[in-house]
Amino acid sequence: MKKSITIKNKIETAELIKVSPFRKEIRKTKPHKHNNYFEVIYLLKGNGTHTIDYIQYPIDVPAIFFVRKEQVHHWDLDSVPEGYVLLLKKGFVERSLDSELKNLLSQVSALSCLNLKQNNTVETFFQLLITEDDFTVTEGILKALLAKIINTALPLATNKVKTSDVILLFRELLSNTSDLHNNVSYYAEKLNTTPQNLNAVSRKVLNLSASEIIAEHIISEAKRLLIYTINTVSEIAYNLNFNDASHFIKYFKRHTGTTPQVFRKD
Repeated sequence: MKKSITIKNKIETAELIKVSPFRKEIRKTKPHKHNNYFEVIYLLKGNGTHTIDYIQYPIDVPAIFFVRKEQVHHWDLDSVPEGYVLLLKKGFVERSLDSELKNLLSQVSALSCLNLKQNNTVETFFQLLITEDDFTVTEGILKALLAKIINTALPLATNKVKTSDVILLFRELLSNTSDLHNNVSYYAEKLNTTPQNLNAVSRKVLNLSASEIIAEHIISEAKRLLIYTINTVSEIAYNLNFNDASHFIKYFKRHTGTTPQVFRKD
């Protein structure tokens, strides 16, 4: 085990979106993150497990997985996989003026795994995205793909909610796990708004306070570091901008019901 989590990059710097077939030679991979993009994986064939952060998902095809850039994941496949991988950068979302596309991305980015009804349209959209170069056309196909995924999910493990640019940007800031802060005012200032407004928008869109959303990200990153690195609890506390280890331990226990040391042993 290493001091830091391996980061892989499968997309060129200038690319904003990349779609390709799932590599058939993949069986087992080591835990890793991806470099600055959101990943959507659609599996039509294959069995085994896909672990995202600390949750292991049995593969029941057709299935779709969503991996945010701050999340750690790895595969343990028992057979030849078949499917597609879509990599999406923040720059694509920033360039898009389509608010409904952003709403759909907000919905799926909160998920990890969905089982789908058999639907050839989903596969067709992935195939179209592989060869399409025009941004406007790509934007339309991507929106149609995400809408079709949500509509064919069994069942959809989320509610359709309206989102806002504030929440998208808030989540983007929190995905920078190397600089997490347990401070609503810190993020409100970054977003050019007030803590009160950030809380109001967070409750309206996600039914959670801004501090609860921050806590989810801090605890998730703490668990990743406890599972996938050999960093000490004190080092993890420092990395997460806590004043000292004791404060971090109390915070972790308040949100999980156990201490970092016990969680790591389990």
